Amino acid sequence: MGLKRKIMEYEPAKVYEVAFWDPAQKGIHRTGTWASCPKFIDARYPFTTLLHQGLIERTFISDIEKNGSGIQRPWTIKGFKNDGKDPTYPVEVNLAHVDGTMEETVRAKYLFSGEGARSFVRDQLGVKMIYKDPIAHVWGVMDGVVRTNFPDIKMKCTIHSDNGSIMIIPRENNMVRLYIQVASSTDKDWDPRKQATAEDVQARAKKIFEPYTISWDRVEWYSVYPIGQGIAERYTLDERVFMGGDACHTHSPKAGQGMNTAFLDAVNFAWKIHHVESGWAPRSLLSTYESERKLIAETLLDFDARYAKLFSARIPSAGEVAGASAKEAAEDNEFIKTFKASCEFTSGYGVAYKPNMVNWGPEHPAQHPLILSYEKGTTQRTGRIMTPATVTRVVDANVVHLEQEIPMNGSYRMFIFGGALDKSATALKDLATQMSSPTSFFSTFLHRDLKEKDRYHEKHNPHTDFLSLALVFSQPRSSIHIDEQLPQPFNRYADHVYADDVWDQRVPDAKAAAHAKMGLDEERGGVVVVRPDGYVGVVVKLEEGKGTCDALDAWFSGVTGKKLGGERASL
Repeated sequence: MGLKRKIMEYEPAKVYEVAFWDPAQKGIHRTGTWASCPKFIDARYPFTTLLHQGLIERTFISDIEKNGSGIQRPWTIKGFKNDGKDPTYPVEVNLAHVDGTMEETVRAKYLFSGEGARSFVRDQLGVKMIYKDPIAHVWGVMDGVVRTNFPDIKMKCTIHSDNGSIMIIPRENNMVRLYIQVASSTDKDWDPRKQATAEDVQARAKKIFEPYTISWDRVEWYSVYPIGQGIAERYTLDERVFMGGDACHTHSPKAGQGMNTAFLDAVNFAWKIHHVESGWAPRSLLSTYESERKLIAETLLDFDARYAKLFSARIPSAGEVAGASAKEAAEDNEFIKTFKASCEFTSGYGVAYKPNMVNWGPEHPAQHPLILSYEKGTTQRTGRIMTPATVTRVVDANVVHLEQEIPMNGSYRMFIFGGALDKSATALKDLATQMSSPTSFFSTFLHRDLKEKDRYHEKHNPHTDFLSLALVFSQPRSSIHIDEQLPQPFNRYADHVYADDVWDQRVPDAKAAAHAKMGLDEERGGVVVVRPDGYVGVVVKLEEGKGTCDALDAWFSGVTGKKLGGERASL
């Protein structure tokens, strides 16, 4: 989305390691540290970034305004209905300014609720929240600037002492967030609605930190909350009014997944609406929003319930955590499994969508011998993020992150791993020829003004907004000659042509690391199609003849609801 640089300008805290503190004869002592993003996760950025939600929102709002739209505040929703009076804009929404001076009624194609846990839209729809377990713990959370001699105040820490438990989260601008346990169901005077003043929580924190000292220069924000895991029964009833974020799922904030999960809800919803409204997909695509995101929320809540229970009951020792990466670790060790799940969720690599119309699987309408499954022929799993890879861009010799080269702009991304050109030249030429057919997946959605409009400087979508291409070859950059060796339309994507010549420690013996990480033959290659939100949709062999394009036509036929490739495709 191109927002990372703006967000990083706020200098968010970066957590590379988590420190573990346990009871000692006199107070607490550090028992060890462990990587925030362990090596078993192939993450581009092996750290957790921590920044105030308001600053992230400011970045989004600025980008929205830069692109010609805006956010109107402070307005609230007073009512809505899908009356179908206008087939194009079937939803009537009643809005009111919060000061009561203005009201407005608008008609919309869709209504999306991102209102939070007390969602008005959810209540009006009559959608129930299902809560997993009774509330068993109450926690205080405090943001502020502190003075302390505690050595790990700049790190994420879990502290377990005889006086209680604390989680430390470093923040931007020299701030720190503390989660302090206030009450537990094991207390004699247990009350799930228990409240505590900021002073009460600070006093408890001081006891937990002993023999270290802590005081507050200022408190930016403070709250007391019970832990409850809940999920909405439905995310939509009519595929016109949708919900996302805390309106659909609530959980403890300790894993830092509330805003992250809401973002993924929004991205998943946005690209699907974009494709339906652009005529690139049938309305049935919208049903995959609930099926994909509700499953992830259920998985998150299950993990969060176990994580919160473990944290509230007893902080695991560093030795237990270290065991999480050992091959001999027992599968029935609950914390080890929870720790691994935590790392995957916080890195974003724990999201795994099941097979459906946009994630190829054995039941997908597209059945072709050149389609590769995870079990046979590729390391890429459909419904998961594409493995990161580092390559050299041919036109300027820049070493770049392949998975970030095509921006998140609503297009499918097709990565053609071309292997060695002396082995794959014919296969590439055949694929290019088949793609040029007017009924192919590539040609069906070409720009209507393709011949009239000058797109010389358009490097990502010169032919169509539906799809962008990238090509990677397993040979030195100096031996790749784009205009001479690549046929149309591939040579038009000169800024997306790369040499697979950067060594990677995860595949140290590979001659072409990016090919190897994708599980593709280093000489023959293959094709990886990535959804607009970055998740792998299908992987296809690159072979001579029309087979590769046939397989892609078949898959895109299922995606778009159109018969592509003439007689070759079937729905």
